[in-house]
Amino acid sequence: MLWRKFSGELLRVPVKKAVEDAIIHETNAGYKLKVCIGTDSQVHGTETEFATVIVFLREKHGGFMFINNDKTHHPYSIKERMLVEVARSIEVAYELCDLFNKYDVDMEVHADINTNPHFKSNEALREAMGYILGMGFAFKAKPEAFASSCCADKAIN
Repeated sequence: MLWRKFSGELLRVPVKKAVEDAIIHETNAGYKLKVCIGTDSQVHGTETEFATVIVFLREKHGGFMFINNDKTHHPYSIKERMLVEVARSIEVAYELCDLFNKYDVDMEVHADINTNPHFKSNEALREAMGYILGMGFAFKAKPEAFASSCCADKAIN
């Protein structure tokens, strides 16, 4: 997976190393960190683009993020696409969770799924919540899931 900063600059080291370096740098600078991981997708004709983000929040001092974009030509139903978004976020969270434990950093997985049953994405809410919580991660859905619904959305549009 190719990761970049919001500025577009590519990460020159594997994402796990970049995350660890960021945690060390930010905590040494005196910041308390929280990390939120989320994925959003956009369908363009026969192509689906996914953006996964790792958002670092510095308590009362803003934040920054790492971004991965990926495209596929696989056709998805809305429910399947929502669950693929969650699976991508969980894959990243699982790869990095030992770092968050090691450095005592709180982490959440955000799902771009609406809690209002009148929205189509709501069809995937129960499965997504079970998947994320079953992996032992904290879970947020819309409107609290800013990593997926705002940050990843910005990286894809």
